Amino acid sequence: MKALVIAIFLLSTAAGAEDTRQSVTLPAPAQEVLRQEMLDNLVAVSEILSLMAAGKVREAGDVAESKLGRSAMGKHRDKPFEARPGPHMPPAMHGIGMDGHQAASEFAAAAKTGDRDKAMALLPNLTSACVACHFSYRTR
Repeated sequence: MKALVIAIFLLSTAAGAEDTRQSVTLPAPAQEVLRQEMLDNLVAVSEILSLMAAGKVREAGDVAESKLGRSAMGKHRDKPFEARPGPHMPPAMHGIGMDGHQAASEFAAAAKTGDRDKAMALLPNLTSACVACHFSYRTR
């Protein structure tokens, strides 16, 4: 909850301000792959939230791990180098992404046990890396 309040505050204060996020230039194919991945991640987060609201904690953990967790890392390694976003990101941006995968896996591990309270406590961590990255970086 604390992370959500901070994120809302940061976003609300930035709404009328100049965009001060660091602009990251990626090759066009990598930018398109990243854009699609971020859209897919939004769908996954929505699915996780819906499952949690429905009391399907273990299922939420399965989705978190398969679509956002460490299991989801490396899904672009079969693409040409210019279509792989990770190698073209600044190290700090890439690190935030790795933190997000880690947080999703930690949430997933708790959720897969069926411990709703522990999963709920870790749920904000699942989106904190998303907020941190989108608040700090832009690709256009």
